[in-house]
Amino acid sequence: MKDNEFLQGKILPPLIRFAIPLMLSLFLQSLYGAVDLVVVGQFGSTASISAVATGSQLMVAVTAIVTGLTMGVTVLIGQSVGSGDLEKAGNVVCGMLKLFTVVAVTITAVLVAVPEPLARLLKAPESALEGTVQYIRICGAGMIFITAYNGISGIFRGIGNSVTPFVFVAIACLVNIALDLVFVAVLHLDAAGAALATVIAQASSVVFSLAYLYKKRLPFPVRKSGFKAKGVIKKILFVGAPIAMQDFLVSISFLIITAIINGLGVVQSASIGIAEKLFVFLAIVPMSFLSALAAFVAQNTGHGNYRRANSALFRTTAISFVFGLAVFFMTFFGGDILARIFTSDEEVIASTALYFKSCSFEYMIIAVSFCMLGFFNGLGKTPFVMIQGLLSAFAVRIPLSYLFRHLPDTNMFLIGIAVPVSAAASLILCIVYYFIVNKKMRPKQNVDSVTAPAITQTENDKEKTSG
Repeated sequence: MKDNEFLQGKILPPLIRFAIPLMLSLFLQSLYGAVDLVVVGQFGSTASISAVATGSQLMVAVTAIVTGLTMGVTVLIGQSVGSGDLEKAGNVVCGMLKLFTVVAVTITAVLVAVPEPLARLLKAPESALEGTVQYIRICGAGMIFITAYNGISGIFRGIGNSVTPFVFVAIACLVNIALDLVFVAVLHLDAAGAALATVIAQASSVVFSLAYLYKKRLPFPVRKSGFKAKGVIKKILFVGAPIAMQDFLVSISFLIITAIINGLGVVQSASIGIAEKLFVFLAIVPMSFLSALAAFVAQNTGHGNYRRANSALFRTTAISFVFGLAVFFMTFFGGDILARIFTSDEEVIASTALYFKSCSFEYMIIAVSFCMLGFFNGLGKTPFVMIQGLLSAFAVRIPLSYLFRHLPDTNMFLIGIAVPVSAAASLILCIVYYFIVNKKMRPKQNVDSVTAPAITQTENDKEKTSG
């Protein structure tokens, strides 16, 4: 693995080169999700905005199951590459194909069969109910494409390649924007048109990625015998299921909060939808480092170099916090400007800006906590990641949101206070757990540094003075 920049030499340059395509991928993924809301907001009604906002929140929740399991694939492939066991990496791909097929078929069956009960459970406003049902059913039918895209991207990120997944999502984004304009602006299909555009765009991305794989091949063998390898799915689930469970349940917590706010009316429903759509754009740096650190740490701990992984955490956290501080000022003072990207409805703009006033503090906090979560994911400490996510969401954010929602003369500012408070609870848990993990891993590093195949003491000394 001498050519692997993750395992030797400077730390920041390869990490940043890996993280930038991740940022661009997240940006484009968010863009083609946000374009739905922007186009519907400009060419449809407030009810249509609410329908897309509520329906897409549910899709984020179910997609979280797939992305969580994908993290298991990324980490296992990263560890296999780091240790030089390429046969094992191929077996992980085979296990992923079997597992993801079952997951995609199951989710599709549920979303297509019962979209209306799900929409009612989310308390979609009556004026937006039909559009919400259409959005859920159509996007649910395209779940196979969402699953395939995430699985293929997870494989490439595991081997340290984040550029190729960026190309895949760029194709999806361009197709989605074009089809949104056709289906919504020209044909006036509103929420259903936005859903159709999203599904077709995802399908286009998958077709391209499969063609790419056919021509380029992976840097490790994927054999038929890999489908018979024992314990692979179990390992993917061991690492990925806690992340999937955490991401899913945290997304469910957001759905609960959406339902709480939907009870206030269609204006508040639209404003929370806009704020959540903007979240990924605004948190793009820490979210990218979360994924980048997972791959980097997995490869380095698989290679026996915990010290290098630890160094990467501190360096990325410093960069992430600077961006988090900038986003805090942007959202606190410019929430109304951000809201105008999606709608010209002054009530919705004012409501969204009010919500941002209180939740803006979150962006400074997650700038640190997301990097720590990526570090823990790379170590395979995913049960903790799940536990902290569930505690911050269900023990803090939901109870506070419910409490503030039912205060006399409540407003979006009061409800938004629950956001930074829950983020702070998550950060505290991460800091405490970091000291526990670090205490356990330090002695192990002393042993590993003697046997690590490629990282010598001289290289470790260089890392102390390099990027």
